[in-house]
Amino acid sequence: MTDLIPQKHMQYLNALAYWLFFCCFAVFCMVLVGAITRLSESGLSIVEWRPVTGALPPLNQVQWEEAFDLYKQSPQFEKQNFWMSLEDFKHIFFWEWFHRLLGRLIGMFYALPFVYFLVRKQVPKDRILPLVGIFLLGGAQGFMGWYMVKSGLVDQPAVSHYRLAAHLLLALLIFVLMLRQGLSFLFAARGLPTKADNSLRVHALAALLAIVITIFWGALTAGLDAGLVYNDSFPLMGDGLVPEEVWFYKPLWHALLDIPAGVQFVHRWLAMTTFVIVTSLALRAVVFRKRREWCFWAIGVMALLQVGLGLTTLFSGVALPLAVMHQGGAVLLLTLIVICLQSLKAPTTPQPC
Repeated sequence: MTDLIPQKHMQYLNALAYWLFFCCFAVFCMVLVGAITRLSESGLSIVEWRPVTGALPPLNQVQWEEAFDLYKQSPQFEKQNFWMSLEDFKHIFFWEWFHRLLGRLIGMFYALPFVYFLVRKQVPKDRILPLVGIFLLGGAQGFMGWYMVKSGLVDQPAVSHYRLAAHLLLALLIFVLMLRQGLSFLFAARGLPTKADNSLRVHALAALLAIVITIFWGALTAGLDAGLVYNDSFPLMGDGLVPEEVWFYKPLWHALLDIPAGVQFVHRWLAMTTFVIVTSLALRAVVFRKRREWCFWAIGVMALLQVGLGLTTLFSGVALPLAVMHQGGAVLLLTLIVICLQSLKAPTTPQPC
């Protein structure tokens, strides 16, 4: 396939791929910091949205006092953290500020090289609009983050679990779109072999869908602190597989979307279903289709590790390090599936720059 690509064109593709992979890594780090921010209950410490001036933290005692006074007017301080001193506030402020700072930096990491590549006419013509679209999604993500935070500044000191899930899924959508573009550039530049297999591709797409739905319910679980209930046994929840309070709510979907026990129940069994789909994909690809790509071995191993991380997170009472690793493991599994899908595509060549 590399023989079909002009040498001048091909030399740019590696640079584009590494740029996008770096941006993917930055988003991965931001997802981990977001998990820490949520688990440390730091996300409501900054009660203003200042996209430009908010890049700097308070720089002197007067500014710290002003930030703390604003926080004192929030429901989280009034109903939950009324005991906090300024020094305590600085700790939770750091994680929210750092999370927002990473978002700003990712925007720069993406936009500045993109403009450079565009000016030098090094971006394939058919990729310009998709890459611009990713940038616009990044702007939407910043708005979604503030929209989520606002939900916790009204009456209750907790953000909407739906908005939390939307915030995470939008971040992962941006991550996947960048990863797909980067893999496409890399495969074309290196002449890496791909072998189309429509049947395996459908299986891999089913695995991707299962992972995304499981992550969605995982975000709902986190938003409702649902991991803090029924965390002493698996697969039982109380005296049965289904927690009995689920049946107290009408309609049933309300319990499965809004009640901690019901949300955790759905997340548990979605995770096990996803494990079966992913491991069966790995076995089918390696054993029956004789695929030799490393990603098919890796998804089977990662699926097993992710289930283990989920169970240890549950039994630990959602210990912060384990919960962060569990969220990171979900992103790694998502990454491996996207790589598998790329290897199952028919070879393509980007248009000339």
